[in-house]
Amino acid sequence: MKTMLVATAALAAAFSLPALGQSQPEIGTRARAILDVDGLQFRDANGNGNLDPYEDWRLPVADRVSDLLERMSIEERAGMLLIDTLNAGCAGTTEGTRAEEMIAEQHMTRFILRNTIAAKAQTCDGRPSRSGFDVTARQMAAFANAVQELAEAQPSGIPVLFKDNARNHRESDPRFGIGGGAGAMTAFPKELGIAAAVLGTESMAPVEALTQVTAAEWRALGLRGMYGYMADLATEPRWHRVHETFGEDSDTVADIMEALVLGLQGGPVDSESDVALTMKHFPGGGPQEQGLDPHYSFGQRQVYPSGAFAAHLAPFQRAIDAGLGAIMPYYGVPVDLTHEGETFDEVGFSFSAQTVNGLLRDRLGFQGYVNSDTGIIQSRAWGFADATVPERVALAINSGNDVLSGFSDVGEILDLVEAGLIDEARVTEAAGRLLTEQFALGLFENPYVDEDAAGDIVAAPDHLALAAQVHCESIVLLQNDNLLPLAQGAQIYVLNADAGMAAEAGFKVTQGTADDGRSSAADHDAAVIRVYVRNTGTGDYRSNDPEWGANPEHLNPRTGEVWGGEDNCNVTPDLNASCADDGQIGGPGSPALGLLFGGALPWEADALSFTTMAEAQSWDIFPPLPVIREVMNEVGAQRTIIAIDFRNPYVIDAESGLRDAGALLATFGAVDDALFDVLSGQFAPVGRLPFALPDNLGAVIENASDAPGYAAEDTLFPFAHGLSY
Repeated sequence: MKTMLVATAALAAAFSLPALGQSQPEIGTRARAILDVDGLQFRDANGNGNLDPYEDWRLPVADRVSDLLERMSIEERAGMLLIDTLNAGCAGTTEGTRAEEMIAEQHMTRFILRNTIAAKAQTCDGRPSRSGFDVTARQMAAFANAVQELAEAQPSGIPVLFKDNARNHRESDPRFGIGGGAGAMTAFPKELGIAAAVLGTESMAPVEALTQVTAAEWRALGLRGMYGYMADLATEPRWHRVHETFGEDSDTVADIMEALVLGLQGGPVDSESDVALTMKHFPGGGPQEQGLDPHYSFGQRQVYPSGAFAAHLAPFQRAIDAGLGAIMPYYGVPVDLTHEGETFDEVGFSFSAQTVNGLLRDRLGFQGYVNSDTGIIQSRAWGFADATVPERVALAINSGNDVLSGFSDVGEILDLVEAGLIDEARVTEAAGRLLTEQFALGLFENPYVDEDAAGDIVAAPDHLALAAQVHCESIVLLQNDNLLPLAQGAQIYVLNADAGMAAEAGFKVTQGTADDGRSSAADHDAAVIRVYVRNTGTGDYRSNDPEWGANPEHLNPRTGEVWGGEDNCNVTPDLNASCADDGQIGGPGSPALGLLFGGALPWEADALSFTTMAEAQSWDIFPPLPVIREVMNEVGAQRTIIAIDFRNPYVIDAESGLRDAGALLATFGAVDDALFDVLSGQFAPVGRLPFALPDNLGAVIENASDAPGYAAEDTLFPFAHGLSY
């Protein structure tokens, strides 16, 4: 391995400080020389042996950006507008990846890095998943450094910025492009759990713990940008991405967004920022009609029946005011939306200059860059489904997107510039906004990380301790009929939770199973059941299959037609070279796309009660509802403790029998040891609901998608409900 040359010095000061107020930053290089000028050190980014203005860290960022833009070719500037997935190869190498081609030929400097961090590296004798091989923290850091070395050797030596979706959360249903989970990184509760802890502690301490850990672990891996967090409001209970939000309340979410910007960026992005945020999904992805998601064509409509659009904007405004660096618009199409006297065009938000330039920049005062959501060019150009790839690229860039996610063809942009369909000045403007972030983060001085230190920083003991506290704080006690806390030494029956952790909490434990040979819960002091819900059985969904999307027995109630097209091979086959004649990805016999990004079958999106989910094809309750009822009958309902892990505001309907439990708890990705700390009384519950829980399924179906909560008579537990002892 090449040795990285490092000049020992203090961290760089913020770029806005005057030259005399700055101190020598750390300089890191592998492919270029270090220049010594006036007793100071600088990175010779272009290798010409001279200290050019863009290489001079003493100058304001704006001056450095301006100088570099004048030196860059149109190919380099156009390449800045691209970002796509670049995963580490097996063992963290660049072998077998597109790294060299993407950097040298496509002139790209931004990549989405999706590999899962594992305690043990994946062997190289198998095929990687869509998220690449599992790699160790050290291997991830080594890969980041190897890519930075390739970039440093390019004519202008522009460093790479790696991004990914939020990672540091316990994810029970990881999904490509949505959330891969923490792997071996420190895992906090889900975002809903962070909100529950914030509401319960009445402080931002849970967010501060999350940002402290995330900042250290991401920086150690070379991840300096995040596709996150989601500022969307969970006002539509059926939307399958509710679990990634911080709940339904606009004020609470706005407070959290501000805290995230301050915690990860430290305010406006500068050399002391750890992770630059790209908040999403502007102008709020929560109000999805029928709860369907715009990753699929049948879910592209966003509706505002109660006129609450301003509430969805508020979290973004708070983040912008705090110094947010980047924003991502959603795929969705606003339907009948009028705000402050202006009616919005019914096209995907990313293709709407009215939304990006008018609302975001002119009205809200956003000064950063706009990062499109992934796949708007090939897959999800709602409102422009019939447009060609060049037309979509031109529309997206001219509408205000500065970088196109999931797109890596610089030739398309160059051709459009040559044809006069994109002004070169627009390319330069976008490139300047993007370069500003790379300069401000200090990447031009040192883009490299310490590979040997990465493994010690990721999941460090102090990080795990911070997460453990938040796990406990995130648990919500919904109801308690004098059952909790359980007495030390109580004989408990545990189903779908770790019996060892229960024993450590001071209980005598019988481990139950959901199998046919399950032992009885009778004669125990209490039964503890952890309940998880997920969507399943949707992998074979095909748009034009009479058993699936073209099934006449399942009609969209809004249109009266079959649900139809949602996958790339049927929606835009001419744009997807990997689609074979039979419409399957990768050729005949390969797996179908299915509902890759999650969610129930569209005709089962309403099935949010436990009774209907138990009967549905695409919902899975574990343990199964009949098994839960059996245990309740054996031990007695009043001695049953049910902890439901909520990814949506599920309906705990009377028919399910779950309401009869002696104690009900809500968790949001909390670990078992935190649950048993609460059940034993070692930690008194403080969490509060980040969304209201409906009393009946009708309330869900009749809910106004843009408004939080339900009528009082339709509410089982209100927003911010939570008991203690």
